[in-house]
Parts: sequence; C-alpha cells; structure tokens
Amino acid sequence: MQWLMRFRILCGIHKSFHIVHPAPRQVVRQSSSGLRAPRWSDHDTPEEFNFASSVVDYWAQMEKEGKRGSETALWWVNGQGDEVKWSFREIADLTRRTANVLTKACGLQQGDHLALILPRVPEWWLVTVGCIRTGIVFIPGTTQLTAKDIVYRLQASKAKAIVTTDTLAPAVDSVASECPTLKTKLLVSDHSREGWLDFWSLIRSASPSHTCIKSKTWDPMVIFFTSGTTGLPKMAKHSHGLALRSCLSSSRKVLQLKTSDLLWCMSDPGWILALVGCQFEPWTAGSTIFVHHLAQLDPKVIVQVLFKYPITQFLAAPSVFRMILQEKFTNLRFPTLEHCGTGGEALLPEELEQWRRHTGLLLHELYGQSETGMTCAVFRGMNIKPGSMGKAVSPFDIQIIDDKGNILPPNTEGNMGIRMKPTRPPGLFMYYENNPKASAKVECGDFYNTGDRATMDAEGYLWFLGRDDDIINASGYRIGPTEVENALAEHPAVAESAVVSSPDPKRGEVVKAFIVLNPEFLSHDKDQLTKELQQHVKSVTAPYKYPRKVEFVLELPKTITGKIKRSDLRKKEFGGMSSGKKTEPTP
Repeated sequence: MQWLMRFRILCGIHKSFHIVHPAPRQVVRQSSSGLRAPRWSDHDTPEEFNFASSVVDYWAQMEKEGKRGSETALWWVNGQGDEVKWSFREIADLTRRTANVLTKACGLQQGDHLALILPRVPEWWLVTVGCIRTGIVFIPGTTQLTAKDIVYRLQASKAKAIVTTDTLAPAVDSVASECPTLKTKLLVSDHSREGWLDFWSLIRSASPSHTCIKSKTWDPMVIFFTSGTTGLPKMAKHSHGLALRSCLSSSRKVLQLKTSDLLWCMSDPGWILALVGCQFEPWTAGSTIFVHHLAQLDPKVIVQVLFKYPITQFLAAPSVFRMILQEKFTNLRFPTLEHCGTGGEALLPEELEQWRRHTGLLLHELYGQSETGMTCAVFRGMNIKPGSMGKAVSPFDIQIIDDKGNILPPNTEGNMGIRMKPTRPPGLFMYYENNPKASAKVECGDFYNTGDRATMDAEGYLWFLGRDDDIINASGYRIGPTEVENALAEHPAVAESAVVSSPDPKRGEVVKAFIVLNPEFLSHDKDQLTKELQQHVKSVTAPYKYPRKVEFVLELPKTITGKIKRSDLRKKEFGGMSSGKKTEPTP
C-alpha cells in the first residue's frame, strides 16, 4: 500500500480534479428530474454505449456541479488498517491516467487483449475502467491460477499484456517465453521487477486528459474463461452490452440500489459477478462499492466488518453464509444491513430460515453464468419460494426447452434457454472466442442453451436441477445431483459431497456420492454411516434418488473457481468415459 499512499500525496489527487467530460445527452435528460441512476428501457438498446463515459463520467459531472454529495464511490480496506476512499471525480481522473498508460506506455490499441490477474485491490477497478475507455478487451482471472493455467490463458487469448502483482509475477516469467504475443508486463507492487513496468510510477506521470472511445454497444469489452468442468475452459466474449444491462430499468429492480447504499460483494475479481456486482450494478446506481481485501475467508472477520462499517447490501456465495451460521454467533443483528444476496450453488430451505431467524433478513438467490451475467434472481420485495432461483431478469426471456428448442409446459424438466432470436439481448455473450463449433453447439432453435436443467412453475419461478452432463439416468429415473447433495448436506456428518452416475450391471447407472466428512465423524464406522446416510436421503427426498454407492474422501476435485469437477469423478467411475458423455482433460 505504500505506492498508493505516496501517489495520493504526490499528485494531490484530493485537491485537484481534471477534465470531466459531460455525460451523454440521453443520460442527462433521463436524470434531470432528480438524482438517480442513468437508465434505459429494457427494449431501447442504444447504438453506442460505454460504461466509463455513460456512468463513471456522469457521476463525476454530478459531483463537479454539486448535484451529488460527498458519497464515496470506492471504499477499500484491509486487515492492516489501510484505507482508500475515492470519489467518482477521483476515479474518473485515475482511470483516464490508466487509459493513457495502457495506450502509450504499453502500446495497446482498441481490440487488443489484456490479461488482468489481481486480488481485491483498488487497481483492479482502475484497469477495468481504463480498458473500457480505450476499447482494450480485458480478461479477468483469479489469483489462484497456477503457471499452467496462466500459460494456457495467455496462449489461447493471444493477450498482448498482463497486469498482476509480484506474487504471480514469477509464474508469468516462467512461461512468458511460451507466449509469443505477450509484449508488456505491468506490475502492481511496492517493489520493482526486471522486465516489468511499474504501474504507479506510470500513473503518476500520465496525463489526466483522455478522450473515451465511442464504443458500439455490440463491440467487444471483456472475455471470461469458463470454469472448464467438462473440458478446456472456453473464452466467453462479452460486448459493452453486459455493462449496459445494469442500466436497464428491469435490472435496477433486482437490488434496487440507491446513491446512499454501501454494497459489499465478496466475489473473486476473476469472476463475472465481480464485474457485475462489484462495479456495474453499484456504480450505475451511484452507490458506494465496499471492498475488504480478505486474504482468506474468515467468518469472524466478515461478521466484524458487517458490524463496523455502514454496509447496507451484502452479496456472497452460500458457503459464506453457511460458515457464519456454523460459528453460532450470539448476535447477528447487523445495524445497517438491509439486503442479502447469494448465488453460485444451491441453498437449503433451512439455511434460508436460519439466516432469517438470526439476522431478521431474507436471503435472495441469484443465478448466472460466465456467458450471461445475472440471469434470474429473487428480486427485492418478491415472494420467496424456498429452493427457487426466482424469475428471469429482463430483457432475458428464459424458457424451459427441449433439445430442439421447443418450449415445454410448466413444471416440466428441460434445458434452461435464453431467447436470442430474432434479437440477441444485451448481456448475453457474443460467442466463444476462436471456437465456432462450441458457439454453434449452444444454439438451440431460437435459444441459447445454458446447459443447465431446470423446471419453471406457472408463475415463472425457476428451479435448478443440475448441469445437463450431470443428470443421472438410473433405471429410467432422471436424477439431478444437486437434489441429492442438498439432502446429504442436511446430515451433520457431511461437510461436502459430490454426486455422480456410476456404472451398474443391472440398472445401467446408479447414484454414487463422494463425501467429505466433518472431523467429528471421521472415526465412525463407515459401513454403518453409509447406511445411515442412505436412509437419511430416502427420508428427505424421493427414495429412488438415494446413493446406492458411497465413497468417503478427504477432498473433492474442484476448478480454480471453486466448483466441484464432477467430470473428474465421472471419469474415475467409467474409466475415462463418463456414462457415454464426451469429456476432455481439464488443464
């Protein structure tokens, strides 16, 4: 943090602001009736859109004109007492400098690819917005990437530059010779490193004047690598429409953020939720983004932070809420917290009820993919049906379809499809970069086939069953692994589980559960525990879904984003063939 503090003093960034370009006429007109988020109607897709000029510069202009108070745009803290608070005018200044660093010092141009592998540090926000200003396509990645992961991503994306910290710099250097397109390495650190440009030294000397490109809504903006659960990670390429979607009226209804809100989204910066939940959604609303640079998930620290800071909205994975509940805190009535959202895995109805009972707050589920961003959600104020992912977020038209793209009736299991014809909705990915075969494969009639199995009731509520490749066909019964895993999670012995199909001479396939036990059950008799778990599943869900095979393991194979790699477990069961489903090696 020394570099950041030195920069603030040297540049006098609090006292001097530079050119702030006025917001586009359409945005200003829509906001003239009062201070509210820039927005468009769901079906009014503008030809041009750029998040930096349409949103960041808009709020900076409001600050300059005195139409917005002194609310902070980004509030960053860590466990060592360091703290950064930036207004939109400061962010506008810094991101213009960043844009100049990328185009001048780094020599990048519109359309070039930049790999961005940073932890939860303020520079992540500067680089993402700097890239948006210039049209440079950025590629976020989690800091959990290994050298093998990094070389695959750099080669596949043909990235010309990378931004990372000194923690990962050695891994990058070890594979750089294998990446012929990589020309520039930009370091965020207190220390210099040979062969790397120093981010803050360049920012300090960069001009604060920059003209934002006039990007088309459908121009490329960002690439996310998919999790790669059934093969090599694909590159889902998104347009500026992903950011525009947060400006649409219907999207604003999901979280209903206000300028006075302080939102803490705990998503890893390598995931799409970080871009949507930690940037587009809150800044479109003029809200404050709160960031805590947690080295590791610690429920005690998370609870302390929720008590200490005036956080009004909190988004985190179900595992975070589960960890907090397991600590059995005596008081979880947070003084300012108003709304909680969660997504990434299924929540048990009793966990929803426990959180409500301890905090007085409901947990609202969110669902999305690297290809889609926020797809469906339990909106604020919506009636919650435990176990449901809520309803589609417009302009996405979600239907349950068969393998030919035909819409199925309510309460019928099928594929979750997002209508993409005749008009592709903003927020849906453009295509898989350099992979037309994979892009064509997910087109199903007029729909994008998400690959997730679900049902929809007559009111439009969606119920997740599992990935299409994960569905188990046992004696004619189709069983979603999530249902069985949820049932197992209710048993006190189970810390974690993964359910897959396993070959059986009589039934073809049967349900098998790989189970990680909680420490206090490690010494229990495994045969007896197996029978107990099987009976437990029979008692809480349809009896035919119980795992006929159980294997106790110390850990489960996972992707770098934390998702269970069921494909690895299926290959183990079928000796390289996953019940007739094609699988590929993962990196």
